[in-house]
Amino acid sequence: MAGVLVIGTLASTAAIRGGGGSSGGSDGGPRYRITVPQTLAGGEYKLAKDISQQATKALPHDGENEHNIQAAGGQYSSGTKSLVMLGLYGVIDDPQTAIDHSMRGMTGDGKTEVAVADKEFTPSGGGASLTCGVDVRTEMGQKVTLPFCVWADSSTSGNVAETDVSDVAKDPQSVDLQEFADKAAKIRSEVRKPLG
Repeated sequence: MAGVLVIGTLASTAAIRGGGGSSGGSDGGPRYRITVPQTLAGGEYKLAKDISQQATKALPHDGENEHNIQAAGGQYSSGTKSLVMLGLYGVIDDPQTAIDHSMRGMTGDGKTEVAVADKEFTPSGGGASLTCGVDVRTEMGQKVTLPFCVWADSSTSGNVAETDVSDVAKDPQSVDLQEFADKAAKIRSEVRKPLG
């Protein structure tokens, strides 16, 4: 059940991405694509379901900030944990706007609220920063704690969120977001591949 909740939350980011199909992206087109590997985080998580087709149907291909967009994502499991990675690739005019769209979309369903405000984290191993926080989603009266990280660059954006059925209502303040950012950065390096 928890994995389905995560998919619903991440897929709802599509709702905020509307807008006219204005042309843009003067950087010569996408440089990276998002893939759906069989495992993530060095083999810790195994692919349970590829949600790329489902996500692509839910997302507009052109918006005010994103153009020629395709989606790729998967639901992964590791013991009691369920993790969803949802990525977009194409041409992104302003990466920060893409991050803002994702953040607003995740709490735009009326069931999800911010529990720990998002902030930027630099991965311990170096690399581009990620924006991470903790949301709480209420589903059938049950509160579900959802730590997440979001990133964007000129050709990709991605969300990673996780639930743990052994502790679905975990205290949001107890989530180690630096640790989660490090995991999300590792996942980003595994799913983001150069085009060509």
